Amino acid sequence: MYIYKHVFHLILILILMAALSYSSSKPISSSYQALNYRLLLLLTLLPLTVAFFAFILQWQGGLIDPLLSSPDPFQFPGMDYPGSNSRPHRRSVSDCVDVLGQSRSPAFPYFKDWNFEFGSNLRPKICIVSSTAAGLEQILPWIFYHKVIGVSTFFLFVEGKAASPVVSKVLESIPGVEVIYRTKELEEQQAKSRIWNETWLAKFFYKPCNHELFVKQTLNMEMAIVMSRDAGMDWIIHLDTDELIHPSSARQYSVRQLLADLPEDVDMVVFPNYESCVERDDIIEPFTEVSMFKKNFDHLPIEAYLGNYRRAIRGNPNYFLTYGNGKAAARIQDHLRPHGAHRWHNYMKAPKEIKLDEAAVLHYTYTKFSDLTSRRDRCGCKPTKEDVKKCFMLEFDRAAFIIASTATEEEMLRWYRHHVVWTNKALNLKLLKRGILTRIYTPMAIIQGLRESGVFGSVLQSAQTLSKDKFLSSVESSNFSSVDKQIGVKESQATARRILDINDNFSGGSAIPPLSPPVPDDFHIGIS
Repeated sequence: MYIYKHVFHLILILILMAALSYSSSKPISSSYQALNYRLLLLLTLLPLTVAFFAFILQWQGGLIDPLLSSPDPFQFPGMDYPGSNSRPHRRSVSDCVDVLGQSRSPAFPYFKDWNFEFGSNLRPKICIVSSTAAGLEQILPWIFYHKVIGVSTFFLFVEGKAASPVVSKVLESIPGVEVIYRTKELEEQQAKSRIWNETWLAKFFYKPCNHELFVKQTLNMEMAIVMSRDAGMDWIIHLDTDELIHPSSARQYSVRQLLADLPEDVDMVVFPNYESCVERDDIIEPFTEVSMFKKNFDHLPIEAYLGNYRRAIRGNPNYFLTYGNGKAAARIQDHLRPHGAHRWHNYMKAPKEIKLDEAAVLHYTYTKFSDLTSRRDRCGCKPTKEDVKKCFMLEFDRAAFIIASTATEEEMLRWYRHHVVWTNKALNLKLLKRGILTRIYTPMAIIQGLRESGVFGSVLQSAQTLSKDKFLSSVESSNFSSVDKQIGVKESQATARRILDINDNFSGGSAIPPLSPPVPDDFHIGIS
């Protein structure tokens, strides 16, 4: 109304000026008098017309804005809550309220709905298998990020927090997510696996901590192969929930497009991994707070790698804190089997493998200070140099376990800042210029956009009431029955021997564990 007040003031001034002009002028003839009247009328009607149009343009009237009229101001049209015409009562989830909260700046206004079920007929169909004990604050962004880039199905083998009623209830409600609990029935199924009669994984059997996890992941991968074939998948990838695929070389940033462009005779694709480089010690949500990564050796010129090796390790045992041999995607086909958590193999042939030149897996490792104690709490190993060798495969994991088990919190924080946090900005800039480090923002932008669009909040509010017992019974009657037929081996000794013979011909050697990147001595070249 402020603008209208000024317009009417202007009208009064113009009328007064016209009246004064008329009264002070000497009338000469009736024609001049008529002209003055017309001028006065024009000066009166023109501002009134402008004011009228201004009022029409600003008037909201009875028009309905679909965004403002939505029961949820953060819900875009089309993002309906399944089975309900109104927004359900908001429930708080203790471990993800802040991280998965909504924002007032929506960034993904064209999602059809949070289920991501559109385009389900697109090929190839890709699934991810993961063994996780994480909470919703990590798993939800991980799932929906990979849905955005083209993954359609997830086989989640859950334990710990991930298997809790609150978390598993939400996971079961997401289309395309299969939740498999580590039950007695599952362990009995996996105890029948042919893997126990073969040699390629044998050196990891019956050892604690990381070795036990490695075997468990491999058995889960074997079961997921059968489940993925039953689900009509074309490719399968093993990934942890602290890893994101980065299909940087693909059109539309699509892992589906990346795999679709491969030659048909390619059986396996290796994604070299990049390792996160945190710049603060107070990271809460790594996927949206970490943008700096150390490149894999496979994506660097050998001169750059060797020339900057000592600067890049910063006094740590290796170039990467943890593994450096990437993760792999395999084409679903007959006789496919896992070859440890990082690779796939085939019982009947040596698979054709290629390594990608640009795409990578982003590994967010030790991104939070609490990762030191959480890893310690998952392992009952004694904190001695000899014992940790039996529990952990990588040198940095051993050192981190010892410091987390023996030091005070202040000493742990000081150690963490020295070995993990990249606080030297001059060094960071130098390694960025030399290509050792790189900035990657795309995953951060996608996940932040998902959060601001209310996708995570919609999932939490729309979780169905599927009970754990009901889910297990459905899995046992479907997936486990087919898995039992294909991995169960209540066989005679002769049959087991035949399996070993087949395996020996195309074994590919021992399963590939997490491996550190090469050291300069591997090249027999001195460092300048």
